[in-house]
Amino acid sequence: MLPSPPDEIFVFLQRAVAVFGGGVSGQGVLGLLAEIGGVGRLYDEKSPDAENQFTASHAARHGLVVFSPGFPVEHPWLATARAAGCVCLGELDFASFFWRGEILAITGTNGKTTLTEFLTHALIMAGRTTHMMGNIGYPFSRFVIEQTGRVDVAVCEVSSFQAETLERLRPNVTFWTNFAEDHLERHPGMKAYFAAKWKLLERTAPGPVFVGTSVQKYAAEWGYTLPVNAAVATEDQTADARLAGTVFAQYPQLENFLLAAAWWRHAGLPEAKLYLAAKNFRLGQHRLAKVGVRRGVTFWNDSKATNFHAVEAALGTFSAPVFWIGGGKAKGGDLPGFANRIAAKIRHAFVLGETQSILAESFRANQTPVTTSGSLEEAVRAAFAQATTGDHILLSPGFASFDMFRGYDDRGLQFESLVENL
Repeated sequence: MLPSPPDEIFVFLQRAVAVFGGGVSGQGVLGLLAEIGGVGRLYDEKSPDAENQFTASHAARHGLVVFSPGFPVEHPWLATARAAGCVCLGELDFASFFWRGEILAITGTNGKTTLTEFLTHALIMAGRTTHMMGNIGYPFSRFVIEQTGRVDVAVCEVSSFQAETLERLRPNVTFWTNFAEDHLERHPGMKAYFAAKWKLLERTAPGPVFVGTSVQKYAAEWGYTLPVNAAVATEDQTADARLAGTVFAQYPQLENFLLAAAWWRHAGLPEAKLYLAAKNFRLGQHRLAKVGVRRGVTFWNDSKATNFHAVEAALGTFSAPVFWIGGGKAKGGDLPGFANRIAAKIRHAFVLGETQSILAESFRANQTPVTTSGSLEEAVRAAFAQATTGDHILLSPGFASFDMFRGYDDRGLQFESLVENL
């Protein structure tokens, strides 16, 4: 049974609650409101119905607004709501009022989904009733309805979009895997992107925090003081023989294990359980997964690499330059600089999507062979035509997928289908 709404929320439930966004987060909030006896009124920018567009007259009907992560701090609907005196809470904040269990929060430019999945897996193996939720596509509000009374620990992936508006969520512990250029289409610069994620650390006090090497570097550069014992050395670390044969044997996945292990020791959990969990843990789909071998050529699906840092990490796992398939919808950042950094690790680039022109120009400036492609199928076939036995063809796009696909998973599945049908 869900806990009763606190007084500060109960008073707002006497009127309909405005819910911004019709996706999984908004639907989760509507479900939670129904569960606690409240009423939600959905407003969705994508709706063609004018009544679903939020205006000052709509704002006057509500006291509380709960918004999805797609709504940035400065969104005009939120400005309108605040001007009318409404209290505005993100989905994570609102759902947190109704959860009494432990919360392990995980953020980072890359690795946060894998760390979320691994910690959930390890805790279950250690005998803890645990479930993951948050930015993985399972909103906290829905989790509260379905998991209350079933699990004690919530492992929550938190994006910068969710973190930047946090006011009420109180994680028991937070992990910040790494920090690199990403989401600059939403955040006005790297400092703003860092500050958005920092909000999660502020909400965690006095609980423990564990951050990777790159986070430490940026914190020092920009004058942020990390909590005591937060720093975990996650880069350039000696291989751990006990991880041989696991997905964590080398960077970048080793970074995730080192962060998990730092908290595991802090919590006094049995180390043997963590290593056992590492041995039988499998990465989720579209994360540098070997698709198959055709005519001696190996294909790799890393479609979840939607930023520069992820591509650079993937390329770093190969001992020789690869045939690279990349490009897509830009998320801001220095595209020529990205191409300059990876050029030496690419034998031939096959670029597609909205960013193909600027990528092609940048690769040519580096004397890196490049081919522009009108479709993923065209890129796969062109790469395969040039590759010979022993070569690797890597799909690691570095950009969002929405210019050509429904999502990174759709992109990855199409890639795998194309490879299977070569």
